[in-house]
Amino acid sequence: MPIRAVVWDIDDTIFDYARADTTGMHAHLTAEGLLERYESAERALERWRTLTEYHWARFGAGGITFEAQRRDRVRDFLDAPELTDADADAWFGRYVGHYESAWSLFPDTLPTLDALADGYRHAVLSNSALLVQDRKLRVLGVRDRFEAVLCAADLGVSKPAAEAFHAVCTALGLAPAEVAYVGDQPEIDARGARDAGLVGIWLDRNGSVVEAPSGVHRISRLSELPALLRADTRFGAQSTFG
Repeated sequence: MPIRAVVWDIDDTIFDYARADTTGMHAHLTAEGLLERYESAERALERWRTLTEYHWARFGAGGITFEAQRRDRVRDFLDAPELTDADADAWFGRYVGHYESAWSLFPDTLPTLDALADGYRHAVLSNSALLVQDRKLRVLGVRDRFEAVLCAADLGVSKPAAEAFHAVCTALGLAPAEVAYVGDQPEIDARGARDAGLVGIWLDRNGSVVEAPSGVHRISRLSELPALLRADTRFGAQSTFG
């Protein structure tokens, strides 16, 4: 069955989240006078990234709201469990201002979207919130490239659950086998898509030594994607991309 649509992850796939987060948090901590609490800016940023992963996992598992994971992240980072919701929201909001000033697409994003514009439909499935990701795509100038944008906070289910992938297939009116999913996480994105019946494609920009999950396709840059999708084998044979 031919691939008719490409569904995309956003952060660290088409949008350079890691660079924006690092740059934005460094500027925020400087403005807040907090860098001196840590041995170095790198240590502060490492703690922020660790807490981000931890609280995102809590949100992804359910039982905590998108807003609550943000507030808990701030409280843990500041070692201030008594911080009110309003104060935590205000602190996070100031960080967001610095973070957004560093937003950018990866250099290969627009050329790849252009190369695939005529042959494939496009949508987004993110483990974030629609309010956040829809605005991000608009600011970055690519929202009109995607027919649908679905997010975990609004769906009530997160990747790698099959229900999340099936929801975007339903939004497109396509069978899972007609959809390829591209993301930077081998398990959450690629394996999750594969297990849900989609074609899972792992974008490994950093050349990880981790072996790709069985049955998924691995690329190191988005410029490899058009050739992979248009291969005569239509994924019927083992991928030459690993």
